[in-house]
Amino acid sequence: MARGFGKLTVKTVEHLSRRGMHADGGGLYLQIAEGGSKSWLFRYKLHGRTHWHGLGSLRDVGLEEAREKATGARKVRRNGGDPIQAKRQAEAAARIDAAKAITFGEAAKRFIKANRAGWKNAKHADQWVMTLLGIDQKGKPSKNDYCKTIRELPIGAIDTTLVLRVIEPIWASKTETATRIRSRIEQVIDAAKAKGEFNGENPARWKGHLDNLLPATSKVRKVRNHPALPYRQLPDFMRKLRERDGAAAAALEFQILTAVRPGNAVAAKWDQIDRQTSVWTIPATLMKSDAEHRVPLSKAALAVLDRMEAKKDDSEYIFPNTKGKPLSDASMAAVIDRMNELERRWIDPKFDREIVPHGFRSSFRDWAAEHGYDDPVAEAALAHKVSDEVVAAYRRTTFLDLRNRMMEDWADYCARPFSSGDTVVAFRA
Repeated sequence: MARGFGKLTVKTVEHLSRRGMHADGGGLYLQIAEGGSKSWLFRYKLHGRTHWHGLGSLRDVGLEEAREKATGARKVRRNGGDPIQAKRQAEAAARIDAAKAITFGEAAKRFIKANRAGWKNAKHADQWVMTLLGIDQKGKPSKNDYCKTIRELPIGAIDTTLVLRVIEPIWASKTETATRIRSRIEQVIDAAKAKGEFNGENPARWKGHLDNLLPATSKVRKVRNHPALPYRQLPDFMRKLRERDGAAAAALEFQILTAVRPGNAVAAKWDQIDRQTSVWTIPATLMKSDAEHRVPLSKAALAVLDRMEAKKDDSEYIFPNTKGKPLSDASMAAVIDRMNELERRWIDPKFDREIVPHGFRSSFRDWAAEHGYDDPVAEAALAHKVSDEVVAAYRRTTFLDLRNRMMEDWADYCARPFSSGDTVVAFRA
């Protein structure tokens, strides 16, 4: 040991009890405070002033470790630095490194929590949770855990290869889902980048990056076919449906009569209904088209509302579950399942598959086409976006008056005596 160093030993350090500073040499001191607590200090001078740099308590830092820390502090001084400031900088760097070590899953949870209030509806938030966190609406592990491979990785480690590992396997088979997941990953990483937790270009960005590695969605996306009932069987189906009780059966009937998407039907609220004009206004935030949709209500649709109003409780929803919340889309599909348990009649003959609630929009579209209604009127009833920008620019009307008559005719058709079946055509969602 160099001269002037190593004055203390493990034994003396253990038995010393006199209050004050006990030098080990080289600026290292053992401080014994009133009450007997012991800690290490490094003494140095900077700009003519004496400074004491804490190295930790004896309980946590032994003699040898204290000497190593003192050696490091002396090196900082020899290089013209301030040991206290150097420690603060090291701690700050450690905090930054710890922040950068946040996992993708943690970053996704934080993003969802911060943005949930601004999203369209609870279902939209549920989709984020399911696709990124692998948790379904009931809080259970999702059947399709798309981001499992990246969720526990530090977000700073996410690169193009890892993003592709998530979306490439489903890019052709589930293009719309893959596109949404890519966008969500990009948004989570952008938020992390804003917090200093991610460096460099976003590996999930599309333009100028992934568009060079994956085919354009327009080249792989296919028309999605929802198993649908031939419209000529609707009268018989409606007769059977009206024999069933419960909010789910009523919601399905209302969805068929209004030709809306299943999610819009179960999310319908009383304050969206204008009884004077017999119009149901669905807010833009709930529409796939991001535009407000006004639905003329036929007498039959109003009759469904009358039945539900007679059972109305404190819920704001027209078709609430037992907890006053909106029914799920699956509840309407379950009605069809139960109907098919009795007799397997409600089948799409084209696909030999059980029909689904969304398929009734196809049934309606086929009926409208074969009963002389112009395409623009029928498309407006379905709230489909007009793909041709020029046509869209000139088509400012929603054809509400024409649709009012059409929906009455549709309701009348659904109530007529049953006739033989028909086939269906592919239908876009």
